Amino acid sequence: MKHRRLIVIAALVMAALALAGCAPLPKPSVTAEPAATVSLMPAETLPLVPSASAAPVPDAAAPKYVFLFIGDGMSLAQINAAQYFSGSDRPGDIRPGRISFAQFPVTGIVSNDNENSVIPDSASSGTAIACGVRTKTGMLGVTADGKSAPSVAELAHAAGKKVGIVSSVTLNNATPAAFYAHTGSRTDYAEIARQMADSGFEYFGGGGIYTRSENDNISKDYKLFEDAGYAIADTRAEIEALGSGSGKVYAVSPGLAKLGALPFAIDAKEGDMTLADFVSAGIRVLDNENGFFMMCEGGKIDWSCHANDAATTVREVLAFADAVQVAVDFADAHPGETLIVVTADHETGGMSVGYAATAYETDLALLKHQKVSYSLFKDIAAGMLMDNPELSLDGMMPLIGQYFGLYPKSAASKAESEALVLSGREYGLIEDAFAATKSGGSGDEWTDLLYGSYDPLTVTLTRILANKAGVGWTTYAHTGLPVPVYATGAGAELMGGSYHNTELFGRLVQALGLEADPQRAAS
Repeated sequence: MKHRRLIVIAALVMAALALAGCAPLPKPSVTAEPAATVSLMPAETLPLVPSASAAPVPDAAAPKYVFLFIGDGMSLAQINAAQYFSGSDRPGDIRPGRISFAQFPVTGIVSNDNENSVIPDSASSGTAIACGVRTKTGMLGVTADGKSAPSVAELAHAAGKKVGIVSSVTLNNATPAAFYAHTGSRTDYAEIARQMADSGFEYFGGGGIYTRSENDNISKDYKLFEDAGYAIADTRAEIEALGSGSGKVYAVSPGLAKLGALPFAIDAKEGDMTLADFVSAGIRVLDNENGFFMMCEGGKIDWSCHANDAATTVREVLAFADAVQVAVDFADAHPGETLIVVTADHETGGMSVGYAATAYETDLALLKHQKVSYSLFKDIAAGMLMDNPELSLDGMMPLIGQYFGLYPKSAASKAESEALVLSGREYGLIEDAFAATKSGGSGDEWTDLLYGSYDPLTVTLTRILANKAGVGWTTYAHTGLPVPVYATGAGAELMGGSYHNTELFGRLVQALGLEADPQRAAS
C-alpha cells in the first residue's frame, strides 16, 4: 500500500513538472550578420486572433498601458557589468551605478530552452515570450509542427489596444518579428516584412527592413508599408512631430548603420536618434483612451556580445536602460495604469564579471579607453590595410593605442594606466591575430575557435581589453543561462518567481485582462 502511494505521489509530481513546462535553459539570437536557419514547413493558415475570445476579462487592476522591454542577449552579467561601469568597482569605492529597471520591486528568473535545444535562438525564444509556445530554432510565431499561434501583441490589438514594436535592429529581425509574424523560417525576410505591414499595428520604430538582396542592402522602398496605410517618418523632424493624430506610422532612424540597425551607442554621433527617442515617439503615437501595448528590443546588446566586445556591450545596456526610463517617466504620470516588464530572450557570449588573470580584482573603468565598437574599428583597420597591404603590426599599433588605449612595453609611457600595457603573452596574441587578419583567416577549426566569424585582430583586441577590466567570455554564440525578469506597476506581481519563458506570455495575457483563443495552438 505504501509502495503504491509513493508511485501515485511520484506520478503527480511528474505531471506537475510537465504542466509547469520545466525544461532546459535558454538559447540565443542571431549573430550580427544574420545567420541562415533551417527552413521548415510553411505555417498552417489558422485564424490568428479570434475577436470574441480576445475580449477583456473584467479586472479593475488590469493596466491600461503595457511596456515589454527585451534586452536581446542580456543576462545578469551584462547588467552587472553596466552597473559597475557606470558606478565604480574600485577597492574602497564599490558602488554600482543606478539602472532603473534593476530597482523594480518584482523580480523573476526564466529558463528558455526550446523544442530542440537547451540553447535557443532569438526566433524560438521570441516566440516563447510573444506566443507562449515552445518551438524549434529558427521558427517564428508557430509551434514546432508549424501551427500559427497568436501573440500577446495580436491579442491586445484585437481587444482594442494600439500596439507598437520598437527595436534598435531591423524590424523584421527575429525578436520583433515574433510579435506579428508566423513563418517556419526567420530568414524569410520578405515574407516577414509583408506580415509586418499587414499586422495593422499602429507603430513601428527604430531600425530598417533587412532584405537578402545581392549586397544584403537595406530596402529603402517603403511602398509595401505605404500601400498598407502607413506614414513613413525617416527624418528627426518628422519623428519628433509624430502624435496621436499621425495614424499608423513606421518611424525609421535617419542615421542607420550596418544591416539597417541604429548605430552602436559607443559610435553614435551628436544628433543620432536613440532607442529612447523611438519609445518616446511611440508613446505619442499610441496614447489613446483604450491604452496600448509596446514591445521594445535592445537588439545590439546581443550583437556586441557575439563579438565579445564588453565596452560596447555595457554602453548598449545603458542605452537600453535609458529607453526603459522613458516608460518609467510615463508610468509616474499614469500611476496605477501602467505595467513595465523588462526581460531578455537569452544570454549571449557566456559573459562573466570575473577573469582568471585578474582573480578577485576588476577595473571596469578600463573599458572607457575603447572609443569605437568592434564593427567600426574593423572597418577603420581594414581601410588602413587596403591603403597599405604591407603594413606591419608596428604600423598598426598607434591605431590600436588610439582606439583601445593598449600599448606594447616599448611604448608604455603612452599608456594612461599601467594596466593598459600589453604583456608579452597579450602582444603575442595580437601578433597572431594580425597575421590571421592579413591572410583573411584560414577557416580551420582552431581559427574558428579563436575568432569565431569575426575579424581576428578586432575580436582579439576587444577580448584583451575586456580581460584586463576583469570581464571573461566563453563563446561567440548564445548560452543556456537563464535570464532575469523585472516588473513594476499594475499586475507586476504576476511576473515574479522562477519559470519557463513560455509562461511569460500567459502572465502578460492575465495582467492585461485578456483570454487567449481557446483554439490557439498549444505547446
